[in-house]
Amino acid sequence: MSESGRRLGGRLPLADPSTLTPAQRELYDQLIGSWVAFTDKLGIRSTTEDGRLIGPFNALLLHPEVTAKLLEFQVAESTHTSLSPSVREAVIIVLGAVYDADYELYAHRSVARTTGLADDHVVALSGGGIPEGLGEHEKLAARITHAMATRHHIDDELYREAESAFGAKGLFDIAAVLGLYHTVCTMLTLFEVPAP
Repeated sequence: MSESGRRLGGRLPLADPSTLTPAQRELYDQLIGSWVAFTDKLGIRSTTEDGRLIGPFNALLLHPEVTAKLLEFQVAESTHTSLSPSVREAVIIVLGAVYDADYELYAHRSVARTTGLADDHVVALSGGGIPEGLGEHEKLAARITHAMATRHHIDDELYREAESAFGAKGLFDIAAVLGLYHTVCTMLTLFEVPAP
């Protein structure tokens, strides 16, 4: 593995596919067939030239049994959400900015563009801002996310505005995506995983 490949793991060495346990190998194959295939289509790098997983995927190999449940939750959250794709991505990017999670921001800048978010809005959200021209629902989701991620509370006025816009189910869905990406961003920052 090259020196740049070694750095892509941050604090973790990149797992060598030839030395994985059976449970890790099963997870590795699942990730290659699903997430890596998805990220490749978007131009997001998620492996090294020699097939080692980077980004959150390398860390996920540490505990396949827990990762399997996390991936089930991710599929349920994204498949059954009442949030529009652009609102969901606004939540993810704002949370990534709060955590300063380089890989998350790198990856979701690409994903966000597929949802119709303008490049300048994505850049502003990635930098911790809420751009004026952003759609009202995306702006509201960004405000909720920032407040919950930094103060762990939203005031009654913001809650009423959010409940009116998203309904209780939509607020649940925001909480679900926040929970999932708190886990991902925590891993990325804990292990100092860089963007490629």
